[in-house]
Amino acid sequence: MSFLPTFFNKSVQLQRYKLLTRLTTYSGSVYALVISNDGNLLACGAGTEGIKIWDIKSRKELTSSSHHHESRGTVSCAIWSTTRKTAAETLCYGTGLGYIIFLRHSLTNKTFQEICARRLGSGFEITCLSWHSTSSEGNLRIAVGTRDKIVQVLTLNASSQLQSVFAVRLENTVPKSVAFADNRDVYVFGLYDGNFMKLKDEDGSVVQEMSCKSVIGHAAVHSKRGVFVVDNAADGFTLYRLDGDGEPVRTFATAVPSMSLPKQVAFGEEGKVVVGGSDNGLVYVFDRKTGQILETLHHADTDSGLVQTISVSVKIGWKECD
Repeated sequence: MSFLPTFFNKSVQLQRYKLLTRLTTYSGSVYALVISNDGNLLACGAGTEGIKIWDIKSRKELTSSSHHHESRGTVSCAIWSTTRKTAAETLCYGTGLGYIIFLRHSLTNKTFQEICARRLGSGFEITCLSWHSTSSEGNLRIAVGTRDKIVQVLTLNASSQLQSVFAVRLENTVPKSVAFADNRDVYVFGLYDGNFMKLKDEDGSVVQEMSCKSVIGHAAVHSKRGVFVVDNAADGFTLYRLDGDGEPVRTFATAVPSMSLPKQVAFGEEGKVVVGGSDNGLVYVFDRKTGQILETLHHADTDSGLVQTISVSVKIGWKECD
């Protein structure tokens, strides 16, 4: 099936969002789809063709120097990051064979150059990534989860050298999502066991742990509002408090899925809405406070198909159907 991202923008009309455009390119499922922090770039990863990057305004694909796609494995996750020292966007992505790759945007010729690539540990799939800008010297702090139950934090310095801060093996938890707290502690969400934990930023020791009431297909954190939301792989998405006891705040109910597959979920509009995918061709937009469905966005002209990968930003939103 063709890769077909659909692009929505918030509207002032009766409908909350309006369709802007669709892009169609190579075949294959898409496992990563991310909008840059400035809202100008879109990156996606699919198959063994590596990462693709577009300028959103012009809808033109940008040139990248990253190669060796087949030997590095399928792109499994991706994030955009920036530093306090420079406004240049850095794209970081992980692969199914355990490679972590960094591409930096050149502001002069609008191309992306590979600045660092490393295979982590024994080469297990990188399941999740998150970033934190650490200092005025231009360092990036990257949290990484891998299929072999390891969570590690790395720094990429101004010379594009990757250095380890800590690496810990979790007892029973395969990390599905990671996120940084404001104080640089690391939130970890378990794929199969539904565990949520916080790791200390210095050494990875567990400082908080609780069990959610479901498995976790994906998770998103909104630190400012003190909440996180997970894909519960059953009847929709469930909201929890970061400092809570594991009891749900509310569930954002969707149609009952026909299959149990992980679906991405995210906060939008500064945490006012929760946006999530489905297996029925829809993207659901919920009011975070009430749980009410504000809108359902249709991918292409179909009521079937997996919408597993989405990305949102303050100004715009993308979704993709598998």
